[in-house]
Amino acid sequence: MSTNRKELERAWSFDDVAIVPGAVTTNPQLVETKLKIGNHDFDVPIIASGMDAVVDTKMAVSLSSLGSCGVLNLEGIQTRYRDTDEIFHSIANADDNEVTSLMQKIYSKNIDTSLISQRIHDIKQAGGIAMVSATPQLTKIFAPIAKEAGVDFFVVQSTVTTANHVSRSLKGLKLKQLVQEMGSIPILVGNTVDYSATIELLETGVDGILVGVGPGAACTSREVLGIGMPQVSATIETSHARNVFFEKTGKYVPIITDGGIRTGGDLSKAICSGADGVMIGSPFASTIEAPGQGYHWGMATPHTELPRGTRVKVGQTHTLKSLLFGPTSLTNGTENLMGALKTSMATCGATTIEEFHSVRMIIAPAIKTEGKIYQINN
Repeated sequence: MSTNRKELERAWSFDDVAIVPGAVTTNPQLVETKLKIGNHDFDVPIIASGMDAVVDTKMAVSLSSLGSCGVLNLEGIQTRYRDTDEIFHSIANADDNEVTSLMQKIYSKNIDTSLISQRIHDIKQAGGIAMVSATPQLTKIFAPIAKEAGVDFFVVQSTVTTANHVSRSLKGLKLKQLVQEMGSIPILVGNTVDYSATIELLETGVDGILVGVGPGAACTSREVLGIGMPQVSATIETSHARNVFFEKTGKYVPIITDGGIRTGGDLSKAICSGADGVMIGSPFASTIEAPGQGYHWGMATPHTELPRGTRVKVGQTHTLKSLLFGPTSLTNGTENLMGALKTSMATCGATTIEEFHSVRMIIAPAIKTEGKIYQINN
């Protein structure tokens, strides 16, 4: 038993910090925002999260056509039901006090592994990028199927992912082995918030790290489990690990901040904190193209023993194009995310994401309220 007194560190979220413009500005049209994962470049460094209400095959294709991509959840509705329209309709129309038990029933149906191949085939046939996800427990089963079907990216995702998992099983998931078996297919893993854990994950040979524990609008891990770290601090810590690993090995692995991003300001702060890209759920769920019919729920919501999510009503208020590129008449930063990012970068004189990483940031909890009394009162 340690006799040392536990010390608490201060950690920062998006609303606690601000980006400081410097002595140089540039034209937003000169700004380059590419996200490179493996050998693929994405013009839009924004990935749609692997949640059923956010990404189906049609959504994945639409995102691909816009320079982005979406993660298809291989343990969700798309691989349990061939016809999903009625399922989404029942979830959208369920009473608040019944929806979690309904989803637990819906997700109790066995996964049809033939649908894994079918969904990947549908995305690829339509010209889309097939990025899929599974939890560590099922990755060993689903990854070979996805590889055979021609998947482009594979995401191993859980609430918290580490390279060292203590288990009674002697045949648990070994990330190094997975990387070798998947060959040229890039592997992304998450989620984490810690420097040491990130270093260990990077040493397994993965191609991307997802950062964030519990910040999503539909996730309740922070309330149920009491774990997490504010996203700015988590991004700074994990991106530092990325930089140290790069200096040591020469391999640059992108950091992707996952969750808690609602506005162009949040997006800009995540990138400035050190992220190479972001993953978002609720903003995509509120698009007309999203399968959730105006609702959004966390991946752990239907857990049979310890649900860690809730159904959130987000409406269907804009198109994918207006969310990412505008045009918009909204003044709250929830549309034209790419326009906001490029303007923020240009205002700070950064023409690349790498340059934006070096821009000064400050702790400024009043940044959103200073001088805004009339906005607040309205």
